[in-house]
Amino acid sequence: MENSKKIGAAVSAVMNYIQTEEEAICIQPMADPVAATVSEIYGATPPVRIWGISGRQTQMQMRNMMQMKTFK
Repeated sequence: MENSKKIGAAVSAVMNYIQTEEEAICIQPMADPVAATVSEIYGATPPVRIWGISGRQTQMQMRNMMQMKTFK
């Protein structure tokens, strides 16, 4: 009986947290009209930065080569 009360309380807390986060996300565009305009222009995601992606990809390739002991 006591375990079911604890589980019920935990589930209730998680659901309350999720609902609060959803409400905060819905209210956010109303609070910042500039951000809402930018999201309408670019869609849901920000523009892709090709140079940043390329740099990270190069770093990952170098680390992979070092892990495979390509360099001595």
